[in-house]
Amino acid sequence: MREQIPFSAVANQKSKRRSRKPRAGRRTAPRAVASSRREQRAERAAQEQRTTAFADRTLGTVGERPVSPFGGLPVSEVAIFAGIVGLVVGLITGGEAAMLVGAVVCGLGVTEVTAREHFTGYRSHAMLLAAIPAVVVEVIVVFTIGPPAQRGLLALLALAVWLPGFWLLRRTFRTARHARVARPPAP
Repeated sequence: MREQIPFSAVANQKSKRRSRKPRAGRRTAPRAVASSRREQRAERAAQEQRTTAFADRTLGTVGERPVSPFGGLPVSEVAIFAGIVGLVVGLITGGEAAMLVGAVVCGLGVTEVTAREHFTGYRSHAMLLAAIPAVVVEVIVVFTIGPPAQRGLLALLALAVWLPGFWLLRRTFRTARHARVARPPAP
């Protein structure tokens, strides 16, 4: 007849098995020879993935600010400053003509700078550039028809102009950003 072994004795016998891990003094041979082509391929794939992720990002700037079409003259910046001065003078003196001219000149300067940065892929200004035609349409409607009885209709009209403009400008910026990242401008 077999003798009964207590459960704790069985557990102790199993725990005395040897580990299969190599000991500290033992050397192990490498499993495979390192391949330089495999490493180069992995590095190229990682670089391509970083470049794609960098090109897909829409926040921030990439590269140098695009050059002005006026050469070294800061025409847009001077127009923005002159427009702000005209707005301030118009507000202080109560001159409607000075305020109107100041707003138009400042708006033209801002439009030139933002369009240049947007269409070269430097920085996205899709929301602002899409708002410009929406505001122009609202001004035309108010001056030709008069202010509507319900201002919500005017907001719907502005939204109907702004949304497709924003979508197109966003798509244009992504294309320009990809071109800027893939082929950076020459210094």
